[in-house]
Amino acid sequence: MVGGCIIPSKEGEKKHAPEVLPQMKFRILLLLLAAVLVSTPGAQAATPVIKANPPAITQGVNVPILLYHRFGPTVADGMTIKTSVFEEHLKYLKENGYTVIPLRKLVDYYLRRGPAPAPKSVVIVEDDAHKSVFTDMLPLAKKYNVPVTVFVYPSAISNAKYAMTWDQLKILKKSGFDIQSHTFWHPNFKRDKKKMTPAEFEKSVHIQLKKSRDRLEAQLGGKVDMLAWPFGIQDDYLLKKASEAGYVATFTIQAHHANPTDQVMKLPRYLLINSDQGKSFARIVEGTAPKRNVVY
Repeated sequence: MVGGCIIPSKEGEKKHAPEVLPQMKFRILLLLLAAVLVSTPGAQAATPVIKANPPAITQGVNVPILLYHRFGPTVADGMTIKTSVFEEHLKYLKENGYTVIPLRKLVDYYLRRGPAPAPKSVVIVEDDAHKSVFTDMLPLAKKYNVPVTVFVYPSAISNAKYAMTWDQLKILKKSGFDIQSHTFWHPNFKRDKKKMTPAEFEKSVHIQLKKSRDRLEAQLGGKVDMLAWPFGIQDDYLLKKASEAGYVATFTIQAHHANPTDQVMKLPRYLLINSDQGKSFARIVEGTAPKRNVVY
């Protein structure tokens, strides 16, 4: 039957039309495939995906960086904290389960070189290398076994009466203190930008960032790649110049805990004053202190 599915042969045999055979084979293959899928356990379920551990930067971190300037038996100015108050801070941290960690450990977390610091971690730093760091801060840091990072502007060292000497800084370094940059002579970049031409300002910034790093590394050895901005002043231009100068982390004086949303080139620090005692200090460390305007 022409046009049907059977064509008689000369011997009276029945043969399938050539165009029907491929269709039948395709249907048979579909049936076989369906049978295999039904008989295979879990074949219809989605293959479970094992997720890799998230990058360190996405893990929880909430670390206060406590910034000190100078110490003494009395409050000589707004930046001075009584030595006895500083010891009260250290006692509180120890008695309430806090761990003072090196600043480098926190920075390594942001650079994805290390894990997130443990809960209740705290960082202690000092700006300016005041002579009271050697006479007052060093003994207490040894007593309570806490790491400290000191940000130094080299023009004052072995020069200004209020500052430490290079020999004292070497003793600090041997005692475990980390020494990092606070520019070369602590300029006010906002004021300089207004009074200088663009070319003069660019040259000044370059000197402040590079000369400080070079002098510290030459005098003390080690690696200087962290910078604390004088007066906390920074902007996109200065951050870019710091990065070009080889700094991997810089620090402001914004009063909040370092957390995953912060950028490593402008990490926050709490500028402490002598009235930060008792409950006031506890709330700063806990991250529940009310916002305040501290005049630098």
